[in-house]
Amino acid sequence: MEVTGQDISQYLERLKSARVLCVGDVMLDRFCEGAVARVSPEAPIPVLHVSREEAHLGGAGNVARNLSALSVSTNLVSVCGDDAPARELEHLLESHNGVTANLMKLEDRPTIIKTRFVAGGQQLLRADWEKVESISGEVEKNILTQVEQQLSEVGALILSDYGKGVLSENLIQAIIKRANNANVPVIVDPKGDDFSCYAGASVLTPNRQELAQASKMSVGSDEEVINACEYLIENCAIAGVLATRSEQGMSLIYKDREPHHLNARAMEVFDVAGAGDTVIATFAAGIAAGMTMEEAAWLSNVAAGIVVAKVGTAVAYPDEILSSAHSGSWQEGEGKVVSLDTAVNRAQRWRQKGLKVGFTNGCFDLLHPGHISLIEQASVNCDRLILGLNSDSSVKRLKGENRPIQNEVSRATVLASLAKVAMVVIFSEETPIELIRSIKPDVLVKGADYTVETVVGATDVQSWGGEVVLANLVEGQSTTSTIAKMNN
Repeated sequence: MEVTGQDISQYLERLKSARVLCVGDVMLDRFCEGAVARVSPEAPIPVLHVSREEAHLGGAGNVARNLSALSVSTNLVSVCGDDAPARELEHLLESHNGVTANLMKLEDRPTIIKTRFVAGGQQLLRADWEKVESISGEVEKNILTQVEQQLSEVGALILSDYGKGVLSENLIQAIIKRANNANVPVIVDPKGDDFSCYAGASVLTPNRQELAQASKMSVGSDEEVINACEYLIENCAIAGVLATRSEQGMSLIYKDREPHHLNARAMEVFDVAGAGDTVIATFAAGIAAGMTMEEAAWLSNVAAGIVVAKVGTAVAYPDEILSSAHSGSWQEGEGKVVSLDTAVNRAQRWRQKGLKVGFTNGCFDLLHPGHISLIEQASVNCDRLILGLNSDSSVKRLKGENRPIQNEVSRATVLASLAKVAMVVIFSEETPIELIRSIKPDVLVKGADYTVETVVGATDVQSWGGEVVLANLVEGQSTTSTIAKMNN
């Protein structure tokens, strides 16, 4: 399928009008990251010195997070415990635009937590806190009522089944029946080895292992995948299968249509955690926005190629999809002008590879030798340099109504063209403190007209073991003096 740059932009724009309902198992994903330098004297096990801990939405929550990243209005229905982790879940959900969560708190059911311990980019251990059992008939009835109330407002329904007890066979069938009556496509991320419980669904999204397990057939070649999918379509009474096949890409097999294979995006696979959530979220979003099955599958294939090159459970943003689709692969040198979320993920990936991340910032209005000198000095002190660029409104507040001379798009484009600049992030605040605290650079660079004590973010960077570097200034070079010369 041929996709043009104009098509991609139109696809991404159409997603903003989509509405998706997601029902399934929600959980909290924790990541404890650090370094291992010794073996415990108590037992032959590595000692992890934890330097960073993060929490993300997991399971159906990660599906909602992926939908939010695509600007898709999302309703999430699930259950959790009545405990502190549940409040953390709620806080995370509230931080994602466009997500409305209906979480029923159950006193006898603790919130599911999965904690991954990571060193050198590799997982050492995963610890799960969970109580796997079916929810009560009363809770099922409440979930079904919420689904019925929202079906008329959505363009697709996702069942995110992690086998933790929220989606019983009875509830699955009741939801699918009501969705079919409302002409709402049902997309399922399946679990287990018997997919007949999903009878009536529009599309299932198993990975290669799940496809082999459910069909009890070989799935090595294209032809074998087609046969396995057609077997499930016939014997499980479903309309189609979007099979994810790792390095072999994806295959969309749909009743009464020609099989459609998509090659894997050329990229470095760093972490596959949560990739299935990205696939089903992007595919369902495309369907809800009125795309064809093939178009939605193509979009989800691009998104999946992006998230597996990131650390931990991650999401794909529109600017990344646009960049990846244009370049044919997800590469670090592509798409230099990025959102803060993209910058945080990419910086984290660089650090996992042992690269030193640097940061400097400024208005960079009318680029001059002083700017170039600052950038060169900053790049010498790090492996990857990130520039924080003041937005037009921020420059106006700092420099006056007649500034900037060049708008933020022009300034960002010029900076991104410099080989020594790895990324450009535009910010609207007067200082880059939020960028610095989010990106957590190893090196913070500022001009020598500051002292270390007066550099914004210096204390923060030093607190996590980073360094502050003061760059030498080029005498007589400033945008203000350049403008004054032009006016004389």
